[in-house]
Amino acid sequence: MYQPPHFREDSREAQHALIRAYPLGLLITAGPSGLTANPIPFLLDESGAHGILRAHLARANPQGRDLAAVADCLVVFQGPQGYVTPSWYASKQVHGRVVPTWNYATVQAWGRPRVIEDPAWLRRQIADLTAFREGARAEPWAVSDAPEPFVAAQVQALIGIEIPITRIEGKWKMSQNRPEPDRAGVIAGFRAAGEADLADLVAERGRS
Repeated sequence: MYQPPHFREDSREAQHALIRAYPLGLLITAGPSGLTANPIPFLLDESGAHGILRAHLARANPQGRDLAAVADCLVVFQGPQGYVTPSWYASKQVHGRVVPTWNYATVQAWGRPRVIEDPAWLRRQIADLTAFREGARAEPWAVSDAPEPFVAAQVQALIGIEIPITRIEGKWKMSQNRPEPDRAGVIAGFRAAGEADLADLVAERGRS
């Protein structure tokens, strides 16, 4: 990933926080089927040097065969993102030498995937993923709410994936390369557009 120094984010805490907040990762492999990508929801385990990614996908998905054959795969997690119009920059009024851009936060993680077919592992995986997403609900749904024969049939149609992360990169492109008056304009522009998450990130990165 292209990483100018002012956009680079090496903090493991920040990288992991983005993965948890935006867990639908784009799983990319270059295997016997060629270059393949599928959006897959992941769980993050803090174990190891950089963490471990865990997920499951349909047994019928041909990417599963590629995962068993490759030595490395890439998962891309996309955080908040949005268009930046030059009209938000104070410098537009001064010299006009401004162009549009895009602000975003993203994490890319690499590792050697392991395909898992153990039904107990798969049941734990789907239960953990469900609890992670349902936990904040007033009446959370649990896998055990579904009939056992139905759950067993679903598990048989899945394979698991475990990816110990061997390399991870983060990039927060949040107007850090712009002068303070331009950043202030971007913050105001995102707030007016109802994109408070981006406005907060631009403000936070401007202070760092």
